[in-house]
Amino acid sequence: MSLEIDRQVAVGEQAEAELPEAADLERWMTAVLEHEADPRSELTIRFVECDESRQLNRDYRGKDSPTNVLSFPFEAPPGLELPLLGDLVICHEIVVREARDQGKSTHDHYAHLVIHGGLHLLGYDHIDDEEAERMEALERALLARFGIADPYRDTDPIPDA
Repeated sequence: MSLEIDRQVAVGEQAEAELPEAADLERWMTAVLEHEADPRSELTIRFVECDESRQLNRDYRGKDSPTNVLSFPFEAPPGLELPLLGDLVICHEIVVREARDQGKSTHDHYAHLVIHGGLHLLGYDHIDDEEAERMEALERALLARFGIADPYRDTDPIPDA
C-alpha cells in the first residue's frame, strides 16, 4: 500500500520542531490501515494551535474548548469511490500538556493519538463501554508493534477525541 499523507503544519516554528516526522505518521497510519485491510490511502494530518482546535471542536462537536485530536472521516457521495480516508486535526499544545501530565514522551503520545484518530476515521468509536474496550484493545496492540506502552495504563481514556 502506498499511503499519501498531506502533513499540514499550522503551529509556530518552535512547536514545528517537536512534531512527528512524515515517516512516523506513515508508519502509524499504515499499521492502522493494514490491520483493517482498508484500501483507502489518502488523508490529511493537520497540526494546529489551540485557537483552531477550539473553533473546530465548537463548530463540529459543540464543545467550546481545544482538544487533542479531531477526526473528520471522508464521506463520498453514493456511487463515487475515492481513496480518501479523511482528516485528522491535532492540537500540539494539548498533546504536549497531556504527555507531560501522563508521564509519557510526546512522541509516544502522538503515536497514540494518530492511531486513535485513524481508527475513528475507519468508524471506530468509544461511546459505549463495549466499543471503548474494543477500540482501546486495538490501540494497545498497534502501539505495541512500535514498542509503545499501554497508553491507558494508570491514565484516563482519551476524552471525546
